[in-house]
Amino acid sequence: MKTFKYRIVVGWSDDDDTYVARVPALEGCVAHGDSEAEASREARSAAELMLSVLREHGDRIPPEDA
Repeated sequence: MKTFKYRIVVGWSDDDDTYVARVPALEGCVAHGDSEAEASREARSAAELMLSVLREHGDRIPPEDA
């Protein structure tokens, strides 16, 4: 699997009673899961889709931060 070059931050949310993962370089890129690993996988998947759409539309790609 290709190395993902964006930082993923995972933490526990008492309000949601689940793990929440976000990709700080991609505003609004947030995912959740029953484990840290699941939340991280979901965030990476969402980020890859967001980056794909940005590329398709010719929008600015945020710099890699990991």
